[in-house]
Amino acid sequence: MADSPSAAPRSAPAESLVYPNPLVPRRADPWMLRYRDHYYFIATAPEYDRIELRRADTIAGITAAEPEVLWRKHTTGPMSEHIWAPELHRIDGAWYIYFAAGEAENPWKIRMYALRNPAENPLHGEWEEMGTIATPVDSFSLDATSFAHNGKRYLVWAQYDTQNDLGSQLLMAELESPTKIREPVVTLSTPTFDWEIQGHKVNEGPAVLQKDGRIFITYSASATDANYAMGLLWADEDADLMSVSNWHKSPQPVFASNADVKRYGPGHNSFTLAEDGKTDLLVYHARDYREIKGNPLNDGNRATRVRVLHWDETGMPDFRQQEPD
Repeated sequence: MADSPSAAPRSAPAESLVYPNPLVPRRADPWMLRYRDHYYFIATAPEYDRIELRRADTIAGITAAEPEVLWRKHTTGPMSEHIWAPELHRIDGAWYIYFAAGEAENPWKIRMYALRNPAENPLHGEWEEMGTIATPVDSFSLDATSFAHNGKRYLVWAQYDTQNDLGSQLLMAELESPTKIREPVVTLSTPTFDWEIQGHKVNEGPAVLQKDGRIFITYSASATDANYAMGLLWADEDADLMSVSNWHKSPQPVFASNADVKRYGPGHNSFTLAEDGKTDLLVYHARDYREIKGNPLNDGNRATRVRVLHWDETGMPDFRQQEPD
């Protein structure tokens, strides 16, 4: 199960690339995919009621791109409430959208679901509901993402621990098919550090980047207000990825709120390449103010932003916490 390779839409020196920020207002959990001649952008709509997709030749073009609604929530039952965190993946010649959803009768019965479209262009064709992505334990689960490595495809997601009140953990398993998990399931990360348990015990929103012999997974922690921050896991690419001992975890957040640049609650990111085909970019959401009235999930002003992801001399990502976008 391999993704089709993507080519750079156009070539330009990295230092000449300028991106509008925010790239897309009022869009959280951004996922940007470069595929052949286009960039595709999908994210959580603030109404939590639909899945929409934008396409452009450049990243900056996403700002003005007209969103096309691909799917709307059901009236009742599964997939009828809290439509969250869609991701677009090209697997085995078809498009898949992973997303989370609750039920109108039970809004917090959040589970993972998938849509499939065999068309070459994800804005064309029909999207088929593939049902739930079942996990061995039936509990609050969301934020599925997928990556291929050494001939295997994996799913990484967040799921609430029902036995020990550990909060939402990051889990991983191989995929038997794009929508079916192959056991065993391993736990990559549990929220235990102080910065991971502010407001809620949370590890969620995993995003995978493979670079120079390592596999990196960023994730988000704590409540979705100004406490929201990004952590980092990594493993050597030659290691057994299903062995938890091969994964390392940063004890400190790698990207967090910074009042000096009006960045609050950054998180739930994705990665893509710039138009030059080599510069890594961090696509994430944040607010430009700290104070929120009521439940942060009811504040729709998380905006999608883009910034260059730098690398240090040891081959680790450098998020430049003190720098503005």
